[in-house]
Amino acid sequence: MGEAKRRKETGAPPPQKGKSNKLLYAGIGLLALAAVLLGVFFLTAPPKPTSDGLPVAAPNAEDFPAQLDQFGVSVGPDDAPVVVREFADYQCPACGNFASASKQLKEEYVAEGKVRFVYFDLPLQQHQNAMPAAQAARCAGDQDAYWAMHERLYDSQTEWSGSNDPVATFTRYAGDLGLEERRFRRCMTTELHREAVEQSRQVAMQLRVTSTPTVLVDNIRLTRPGWGQLSAVVERELANGAE
Repeated sequence: MGEAKRRKETGAPPPQKGKSNKLLYAGIGLLALAAVLLGVFFLTAPPKPTSDGLPVAAPNAEDFPAQLDQFGVSVGPDDAPVVVREFADYQCPACGNFASASKQLKEEYVAEGKVRFVYFDLPLQQHQNAMPAAQAARCAGDQDAYWAMHERLYDSQTEWSGSNDPVATFTRYAGDLGLEERRFRRCMTTELHREAVEQSRQVAMQLRVTSTPTVLVDNIRLTRPGWGQLSAVVERELANGAE
């Protein structure tokens, strides 16, 4: 029966093959999307503190030489049961990604007295503004604003990374933070804290730390620096210390 004759006799519209195919393809697409989202969830979900996949201390690993902490910048109680140490470069993009995790660590664990956090400067030679940035944080620290500048530097990393006048940019940040700009600029132009930053870098060399960010929870080096692994290892170490 011809199509015109069939419509005339039955009054039915022609079969919508294209529409049914579109629905089929849409259904397949939704299933594929669901599979991708499920995979992303399992890949990014924080591991449990009891997970066998979490990093552990190397065999016969010695405790971190705590006397070296004086060359970093610390926050949190000296007697905190767990110490997290980060070796980082302010211009390093991966360090910028980790900055949100270290901030959350300070808010959730350091503020509760459970963790002490120590930040070591490791400005890499290939990053021209990493040394000025490290000094900027320490100059801000002279006005009790080290961590405020620390976070501002990471939040604005893409703005100043390629700057030809980082001192001017960092001085503007100091003003935004309510610091005395003249004092800050003088600290920067005289490189008042360059030696301190160099000493921090020497600590990294002494410990054979060459990549950034390198993050240690006590003497355990994270293999995937980020909030998921960081928080899980911290929780495990806190639980072990309570036993």
